[in-house]
Amino acid sequence: MRKFLAATVFATSVFALGSSGQLFAAYAQEDARYGGTVRSIIVEGNKRIEARTVQSYLLIEPGDAFDADRIDLSLKTLFATNLFADVSIDRREDDLVVRVVENPIINRVIFEGNRALKDDKLREEVQASPRGVFTAARVQADVQRILEMYRRSGRFAAKVEPQYKPLEQNRVDLIFEITEGPVTGVRAINFIGNTEYSDSRLRSEIVTRQSRAWRFFSSNDNYDSGRLEFDREKLREFYQNNGYYDFRVTSAVAELTPDQKDFYITFTVDEGRQYDFGEIRVETALEKLDAAVLQAVVPIKQGELFRGDQIETTIDALTYAAGVAGYAFVDIRPQISVNEQTGAIDITFAIDEGPRVYIDRINIVGNTQTLDRVIRRELRIAEGDAFNRILLDRSRNRIRALGFFKEVEVVENPAEEPDRTTVDIKVTEQSTGELTFAAGFSSVDAYLFDLSASQRNLRGRGQSIVARTSLSSRQQIVDLRFTEPRFLDRNLSAGVDLFATRQDFEEFTGFTSETVGGGLRVAFPLTDRMQLGLSYRLQSDDVNISDVNYIIDSNGALVSIATQIAGQATPDDISDDVYREPEPGDELAGQSVVDRCDPAYLLRDTICRSERNDISSIIGYNFFWDQTNDPITPTRGFDFRFSQDLAGLGGDVKYIRTETGASFYRGIWRDVVASAKFSGGYVLPLDSEQGVRINNRFFRGGNSFRGFDVAGLGPREIVRVFDPNTGEIVQTSRLNSLGGNVYYQGTFELSVPNFLPEQYGIKSALFVDVGSLGTLESVDKGAPVFVPDATQLGFPGLSAVRIPKDAASLRASAGLSVFWDSPFGPIRFDFSQILRKEEYDRTETFRFSTSTNF
Repeated sequence: MRKFLAATVFATSVFALGSSGQLFAAYAQEDARYGGTVRSIIVEGNKRIEARTVQSYLLIEPGDAFDADRIDLSLKTLFATNLFADVSIDRREDDLVVRVVENPIINRVIFEGNRALKDDKLREEVQASPRGVFTAARVQADVQRILEMYRRSGRFAAKVEPQYKPLEQNRVDLIFEITEGPVTGVRAINFIGNTEYSDSRLRSEIVTRQSRAWRFFSSNDNYDSGRLEFDREKLREFYQNNGYYDFRVTSAVAELTPDQKDFYITFTVDEGRQYDFGEIRVETALEKLDAAVLQAVVPIKQGELFRGDQIETTIDALTYAAGVAGYAFVDIRPQISVNEQTGAIDITFAIDEGPRVYIDRINIVGNTQTLDRVIRRELRIAEGDAFNRILLDRSRNRIRALGFFKEVEVVENPAEEPDRTTVDIKVTEQSTGELTFAAGFSSVDAYLFDLSASQRNLRGRGQSIVARTSLSSRQQIVDLRFTEPRFLDRNLSAGVDLFATRQDFEEFTGFTSETVGGGLRVAFPLTDRMQLGLSYRLQSDDVNISDVNYIIDSNGALVSIATQIAGQATPDDISDDVYREPEPGDELAGQSVVDRCDPAYLLRDTICRSERNDISSIIGYNFFWDQTNDPITPTRGFDFRFSQDLAGLGGDVKYIRTETGASFYRGIWRDVVASAKFSGGYVLPLDSEQGVRINNRFFRGGNSFRGFDVAGLGPREIVRVFDPNTGEIVQTSRLNSLGGNVYYQGTFELSVPNFLPEQYGIKSALFVDVGSLGTLESVDKGAPVFVPDATQLGFPGLSAVRIPKDAASLRASAGLSVFWDSPFGPIRFDFSQILRKEEYDRTETFRFSTSTNF
């Protein structure tokens, strides 16, 4: 066993001590002339390493003959262990004496002079570590690693001097003295040979940037040779995607400036000519595949400008189409024919059946918290199945949609047999538990206070539990939710909710509401991309209308809406008049002071019909269809949702509430993604006399319709002051929003780059919102209220009328939204410009808001 171990160590070593071995070989050959056998092996000089460990590396044992070659190999093997600074082997009579000088043990690894790179970052890269063996070769290798790290960060003048401090017990402190030097920037990037595109245009396509004072947040203006190779590839992609099939970068040279502070980078390019797509054909000999049908799938059109990325896009589309037809293994080879005379590129996509490969094993790697079965139940493919990339991609997206992992990577490794493959699903766990405390201010809710505790992956089983308390000036929420994603070990999710909310939007809608209740819900997949959910809620809703006092006569007719408390009795001059809301005692004989919702008031507000405490029993369902390419950040595809709630199976409220929505996504370039989102809803009362209670209607504005205030658009009561003699309107005032039974909306967004580092978490998008809200039942609108004398409103000699408005006319706004994933929570800034509105809508040009995600 000792001979095998020694031979193994020796076989993997580098013979760096050949000269010393030859000297000893000569000595051993001379000594071997005396013959004899080894009586014993004596180890001297060892302090930390046991003698038996040293002997285990020797290729000679007691009882063996003194053999020069084996002793020579033993010497080299001991040096190759890196345990010893010096080794010598001598013969003392019939004893073999091995003298060793042990290498020191590293006590600490210390970095001095480093500021740009932190100690933790350097320790991750170097091999030397406490309690490791100190060797000169290893230290020099670490010096090169540190220098390479500084070169990658743009510091080519960095220097590293290794030092060591001897300690007792043969220990040392290893010290790397670092002189970082200045950052080596890029003074200029030049291009030679470009005629179709300017230097500035080409600079915008590569990653490397010229050093400028305003780029202190970016590191791309530091010279990096590795990045230079990537820039060559980016240039090739840019030109080929603009028709230049023959383009190539003939050279990319970086020259150090005379002051050795920066680099000049020069790209020499050969653009070639521009091509269009010529004839595009699809050929296949597979029975189930129709070339004509596949031709329709090809996104390339003859006569279009040649784009290199369209070839890969076509291969993906054809692979998917073949997979749908039942061919999981296809080999698609694009055959390109370039016609320099006509400037056209003909492409034939030849499709043949590829070799069949089966999945031998699926390994889950990196799940330190999540159970294997939680991940495996999201897979659309199993061990033993035929390899199918489409199903693997779909499985990866399903795992990412769980939200438990920062990264999900699918890696294919060849198995022992040629028709087998092993699939490794590598995941990187991320924090799924949150204990959040937030306080702040927004233009929507004024002050904000939020305390929540949530765990989206309870005990690694995929269960979700949320406890949340949120307080603001306009709403207070207590919410408890629990979800089991695999109820009874079936492909069925189930959950229970308990909630209590209070909303105070009296400033906008004239009412406050309190809701307490609970609910049950289940959801199950119809297909891989479709899901149906069922729910039931039982809740108590208490609506209170803000108090406003009027003075009425004995018949219930309006007498006064205000009481004069100061000023002269001069009807034509009210500049010194002061009014307040009527109070008990202000009435005359035969009059009374009542609240605007008092049944004795003949013209009481229609909103008063909602002031009561109701029990709502609501059963509903929702349907979701997801055809996007990514569940978190889609760049292609669409999703569709449809839901209905029926209130009336018990309880006091009866209505059907329907909502639907669809979103479409299209990636245009890099981080530029266009999206179109359409939504609509309708509340149908089942009791025409009851109408729709105000808290069950739709309200739009604020975050839901940018450019309009909270409940800023849609049905509203207004007061028009007019001259009774001429009919001329003097002033129009807005009252509270009434909400609506119908809404429709379209939102168009274009995410745009803001050129800030990704780690800042700032994203921006241009938007256009269009839509409307309107239509009330006749019992919810009420009749106009005429005020013959508007003196109490501040308009002597004029009249006024209160009119409900509920026309669902088109509204539109456009602007810019900025999203910041800040350390204090997600913050959103909206800058809006109104394009179309009604005179009674409440608008805004700026809004900022914050929220907590669950």
